[in-house]
Amino acid sequence: MIGYKYNTEEEAKAGRKLCADYYGLPKSNNNTTIYWVDYSEASLNVPIFWYIVADSSIVDILGETIEFEIINNEL
Repeated sequence: MIGYKYNTEEEAKAGRKLCADYYGLPKSNNNTTIYWVDYSEASLNVPIFWYIVADSSIVDILGETIEFEIINNEL
């Protein structure tokens, strides 16, 4: 995975908020789009961490990306 890795959920929320603020979201109180990006929890990794998937529209906001592994639950 390439993106942004956070040690706490609060840090991930702060990254999400930076992106939303940059794009002026939400546009109104009754707008269905509140965030530009969202974060996910890597709950099977040890230690657990939170991440935002890389996108070209957020590099200027969140900075350089990193590569990391996520353990997925195999079906």
